[in-house]
Amino acid sequence: MAKKPVIDKDLCTGDEVCVSVAPDTFEMGEDGKAKVKDPEGDDESIIQTAIDTCPEEAISWEEE
Repeated sequence: MAKKPVIDKDLCTGDEVCVSVAPDTFEMGEDGKAKVKDPEGDDESIIQTAIDTCPEEAISWEEE
């Protein structure tokens, strides 16, 4: 089963760490919070690094 990154909008404070680590997967939305633009945009290891470095722990994997 495949997995995809998801962002908890209630936890995200718009630090943009995920965007700087995995720019092909994440982008900033009009609400000032990160969003997933392409769940397969970066290698899984890069997405995992973005998950691990999020200061609010707002990103996680979700099984598809």
